[in-house]
Amino acid sequence: MPRDTLTGSRIRERRIMAGMKQAELAREANISASYLNLIEHNRRRIGGKLLVDLARILDVEPTVLTEGAEATLIAALREAAAARSALGPELDRIDEFAGRFPGWAGVLADAYRRTVTLERTVETLSDRLTHDPHLAAALHEMLSTVTAIRSTAAILAEPGDIPADWQRRFHRNVHEDSARLAESSQALVRFLDTAAETGDAAAAPQEQVDAVLAEAGHAFAALEQPGVDPASLAVEVGADLSAPARTMLEAIFGRHARDAAALPLDRIEAALGEGAPDPFALAAALDASPAQVMRRLATLPEGILPAPAGLAICDRAGALVYRKPLPDFPLPLFDAGCPLWPLYAALGQPMRPVSETVVPAGRTRRTFRAHAVAEPAAPLVPGRPALFEAHMLLVPVEAAAPDMPALDVGTSCRICPRETCPARREPSILGPASSGAQAPEAPTGAAD
Repeated sequence: MPRDTLTGSRIRERRIMAGMKQAELAREANISASYLNLIEHNRRRIGGKLLVDLARILDVEPTVLTEGAEATLIAALREAAAARSALGPELDRIDEFAGRFPGWAGVLADAYRRTVTLERTVETLSDRLTHDPHLAAALHEMLSTVTAIRSTAAILAEPGDIPADWQRRFHRNVHEDSARLAESSQALVRFLDTAAETGDAAAAPQEQVDAVLAEAGHAFAALEQPGVDPASLAVEVGADLSAPARTMLEAIFGRHARDAAALPLDRIEAALGEGAPDPFALAAALDASPAQVMRRLATLPEGILPAPAGLAICDRAGALVYRKPLPDFPLPLFDAGCPLWPLYAALGQPMRPVSETVVPAGRTRRTFRAHAVAEPAAPLVPGRPALFEAHMLLVPVEAAAPDMPALDVGTSCRICPRETCPARREPSILGPASSGAQAPEAPTGAAD
């Protein structure tokens, strides 16, 4: 039902909120109760003086009755409905629902936003607990020490006499292991407390760099100017970063400056056409490498592309060295995941372009085009293995092409709700998907 035909529903909702009976409101507005009943059931249009009078009686602005819920609320409800499309929400009645029950609509939209936020938090924490080297080492140390203490205590608790020298040895082991456990526990608590208080400063260098790049939208106007010193800019921008993080940021800024010098903004804008950009076609038109074009597209200032482009870069070992996720396409923080399948596919066949249409599991199920290629990251040296680096550009598209079906992907098995995926390794902690998505036809060897 169009939003401008729901004025009656809003009048009824406001009347009920004000505690007025239909006959009472009709009397004060100088109309019949039957006519007001038709208005409230959207069977009569209303405007002019009567609308103003009803708004005055209900103590609201007339626009509240004519416009109803804000567009953001309607958009949030539509997004929630899209994420749970298998439940069959009545999309054609969203405006009516928001108009008649704005309070409940707000509760539902807020609950959906909180759910999205919590799911993303779970994704981040799950990925970090799985792959953060510091946390993994600390937890392994604690568990190993606890196991050693328990084993020694079990021996001491067994019936029978233990020679005095062995008792002293076991007691010494328990004492030393307990001290080591206390020290490692305190160190882990300090690390987590510092991370909570200072945020990125306590994070791994890659995470610190990711935070700086994300805050700037991965676009730095200074690097577009000739003659800029990337090292000085890295020191200025990364003043609060650790030394390793500043070194990484300096390398990223240096490559950004070289890419900007080779492909200035005016050349990029002149070569861009309508719709989603194709890095391989642009590379041919600009006489540049596809990887260089991908980096430029991902670091363009806002407003040049129809929608921001995401980017992931990994080294020969498959570790991510650059990560620009998109709101509807999260990328794993540390290593492998289904979203990186095109990236690793390109890494396995260097210099061969890869293009896949992918749909990430979860809330909005937006469609993306993933373009990937692996190119040499250093000069080729006879007798030594080539050092390749793989790039993957993510571009939002309207829908998959008929001749290229979309590949459904999840962030990781632990937080992917797609139960029937043939590549699943462990159950999801989020429960089964309710969006009606089919399992991805994963290529042989793919894993999320």
